[in-house]
Amino acid sequence: MDGNFLQNALSKTRQVDDFTSRLLEIHRKMMEINKEENIRLGLHRSDYMLDSETSSLLQIELNTISASFPGLGSLVSDLHRSLIKQYGTSLSLEHKRVPANAASTQFSEALAQAWSEFNIDSAVIMMIVQPEERNMYDQYWLSKHLQDSYGITTIRKTLSQVEAEGQVLPDGTLLVGGQKVAVVYFRAGYAPNDYPSEAEWSARLMMEQSSAVKCPSISYHLVGTKKIQQELAKPNVLERFLKSEEIDKVRKCFAGLWSLDDEYIIKTAVEKPELFVLKPQREGGGNNIYGLDLRETLVRLQKEGGDALAAYILMQRIFPKASPAYLVRGGVCHEGLAISELGIYGAYLRNKDKVVINEQCGYLMRTKVSSSDEGGVAAGFAVLDSLYLTGK
Repeated sequence: MDGNFLQNALSKTRQVDDFTSRLLEIHRKMMEINKEENIRLGLHRSDYMLDSETSSLLQIELNTISASFPGLGSLVSDLHRSLIKQYGTSLSLEHKRVPANAASTQFSEALAQAWSEFNIDSAVIMMIVQPEERNMYDQYWLSKHLQDSYGITTIRKTLSQVEAEGQVLPDGTLLVGGQKVAVVYFRAGYAPNDYPSEAEWSARLMMEQSSAVKCPSISYHLVGTKKIQQELAKPNVLERFLKSEEIDKVRKCFAGLWSLDDEYIIKTAVEKPELFVLKPQREGGGNNIYGLDLRETLVRLQKEGGDALAAYILMQRIFPKASPAYLVRGGVCHEGLAISELGIYGAYLRNKDKVVINEQCGYLMRTKVSSSDEGGVAAGFAVLDSLYLTGK
């Protein structure tokens, strides 16, 4: 990880965004002690929409922390394949055209392999969760696969519980509730609400200081910020990290991304707000700003002056083709025009210079009514869906 790149790219953002500033402070402390992360595990999801004008899949964002729904997303694919197998003849559909989706088993395999690389048989995998976790059944499938297929115990702890029960031994071992922790898997810790007191920040620092495998580490977490996404889209930046034959492939997926130190793009967005999305450095859905709200926010921030604009980036708004669909939520069926967002899961595991895993791990399809701006399932804007392949 290029720590200086992260610190420099986020330097203006930290001045106006307290949450990003606290994350960067932990990252800086790890740089100062030259903290080594010999084993790195990333469980990602890269989200895309199909742009109707260019017929290209354009990237919405890359999630490097708490990439949700590998469990329930896999089950929905199984459900749709089963329903089509049973009723497909009358619908003129073929169940084999719903592609297999092994996201939950492949994520579990990556977690198990990281546990194996840590090489302490008595250690557990610790899943960091929210105090009133709403997505526990998605997380359950990963824990079940880990126990059934690999005999690995998963414990669930909130950040405050880690602070109360945890300690780092002189050799770097992380103990929580008396149990050695091999892997810390974050399904919380990505939003300011996850840190209501100093206890939660203390827990995050404690885990970073330990030798446990973090999924993600603090640097890996920061890589997933909107600002870093925008920085990577600048000319000559990808060249620092990728080979020339890879760069063109990656850039083809980039939508338009701009920092708000560009007065021309701000003026354009104020005049045509329907063509842009204003994004803060937040995860979890429900945070983006659209339309007239986008215009009003930009005008207000410009009047306030200072560096407030540095807390946001501007992104090209993608317009996928809407199709008729039935959406079931809370037991109620809704009919209307809908659009979908495709997430591709990926796992990356490295032990020092050895790449152990680097592969695609299934998909997540989310569908929402076309009139909705946001797309989060847990946030209440979308439903889980499946791909159906129509080409030969």
